[in-house]
Amino acid sequence: MKRTAYIGQLTPAHAGQTVTLQGWVNRRRDLGGLIFLELRDRSGLVQVQVEPDSPAFAQADQLRAEYVAEIEGTYQARPESQRKGGTADYEVIAARVRVLNAAKTPPFELDKGDSVAEDIRLKYRYLDLRRPEMQRHLMLRSKAVASITTFLAAEGFVQVETPMLTKSTPEGARDFLVPSRLNPGEFYALPQSPQLFKQLLMISGIDRYYQLARCFRDEDLRADRQPDFTQLDMELSFVEQDDVLELNERLLSHVFQDALGVTLPVPFPRLTYHDAMDTYGSDKPDLRFDLAFSDVTALFQGGDFKAFAEAPCVKVIAAPELTRRQIDELERVAKQNGARGLAWLRREGDTFTGGISKFVTAQTAALLDLTAVPDGGTLLFSAGPWKSAVSALGAVRLALRDVFDLTAGGPAFHVSWVVDFPQLDLDEESGTWTYMHHPFTAPHPDDVALFGTERQGEIRAQAYDLVLNGFEVGGGSIRIHDPAVQSQMFQAIGFTAEQAQDKFGFFLDALTYGTPPHGGIAWGFDRLVMVMTGASSIREVIAFPKNNRGIDLMAVAPSVVDNTQLGDLGIQLATASE
Repeated sequence: MKRTAYIGQLTPAHAGQTVTLQGWVNRRRDLGGLIFLELRDRSGLVQVQVEPDSPAFAQADQLRAEYVAEIEGTYQARPESQRKGGTADYEVIAARVRVLNAAKTPPFELDKGDSVAEDIRLKYRYLDLRRPEMQRHLMLRSKAVASITTFLAAEGFVQVETPMLTKSTPEGARDFLVPSRLNPGEFYALPQSPQLFKQLLMISGIDRYYQLARCFRDEDLRADRQPDFTQLDMELSFVEQDDVLELNERLLSHVFQDALGVTLPVPFPRLTYHDAMDTYGSDKPDLRFDLAFSDVTALFQGGDFKAFAEAPCVKVIAAPELTRRQIDELERVAKQNGARGLAWLRREGDTFTGGISKFVTAQTAALLDLTAVPDGGTLLFSAGPWKSAVSALGAVRLALRDVFDLTAGGPAFHVSWVVDFPQLDLDEESGTWTYMHHPFTAPHPDDVALFGTERQGEIRAQAYDLVLNGFEVGGGSIRIHDPAVQSQMFQAIGFTAEQAQDKFGFFLDALTYGTPPHGGIAWGFDRLVMVMTGASSIREVIAFPKNNRGIDLMAVAPSVVDNTQLGDLGIQLATASE
């Protein structure tokens, strides 16, 4: 029989009508000869009452948790004393029950899923996905996809699929390699991103491209990373940086309004990379709370406290009152992030006590004025080379956020742009230059002349990151469209002409056939949905994810393959002794 509606679609207008519902038995209770069931589908729950003299009773008596059932009965209001609002105010008096399928006892109680070990949930992911929380996550994800598609189609974008089997190119992480049976000894790579192909589409005249692209990176996993993931990928021709940023502001605002009913204020604030690092210790700062740094380098130069007097950079953050145990924990965080230690002071009236207080008597008045630390509050200092000093204090800032719940009462979402990244990044161990984003990012036009000079570390990239609640949810750039500049970029990162030709010959050749100015961005779609739902991990918004060891516990992958398959590919596995 045809279902009348999803449970969540039933309204007071259905009261008194016969309805047919289909779903899973969420819970069963027997009370005074009556059977009470909770029937669940993806939209919600409804109570079903089966009376002893009902023709449905015998079938209903067979039902247990997670059985699949079809219920036909009268939809009616519950007694006034039992009403709680919404669909809970109504129930179904069953006239017919049909058992569509039985179910074994689940390995965990679905309504206690949050307290179940993640590996168990992932092993039985098809059961975990029945939980209303997980259903909501996937529904919101689907809404976001529909919203994006509608918006970009209206903006003249063309959806194009790019290859999944392609050439191995450096993208900042290891490639997943796929052996070619028809070309023994040669390999495809799964794409880390569609970067070159979307630029080739601009050369092709497509002009505005997008896709929700599957990407693959063989890198260490974290809560916001998966080996295979989805990104919203887009590229536009004949644009400058402001054009890309403005369009993405409208798109993200549209998605939030459509999927969450949340209005994002536009335009989004912009910070330069240097200002973000210098003020918050991160190139993806969480701006839902303040706790900005103060620079006290000059305050201590020439002083008696050598640890600060000789440091190239000294930063301080004004924190709430901290216990000694909390300070010790924050020092551990600072050391994990490259600091040698974490100096501190506690304000008591117009003076400081504890920590390094005996070394800062001459700076007391200035520190009080500069930091405005409240009485009883704590000053935390990080000193050393600029990048390590600010990065360590940035990690401490986030730890303080979590300890004191500093985002409570503020905006649920804060979006910003970080711009003007360095074009090049110096590897201190090898002393060689590499790219900060990727080698196809265009330098600022005023800085192109610095390639090959001692000042090439000062080159600014036309790169931008989209930051939401302290997560980088998007990153992009204006691309290099001049073959000569592309050659300069390759030379700057140590590629010979032969190496560049070997890795990117097809792309370098394409650049010479009339390449329009172009730029684009990629959103980390899983990460975006994670933040939108408030989930703690992207595994919570992906239907079938890998665990934190990169293993699919449900399908048991990766797995051993037989020697016949390996032989077809011309592959022989080395033993441990070899």
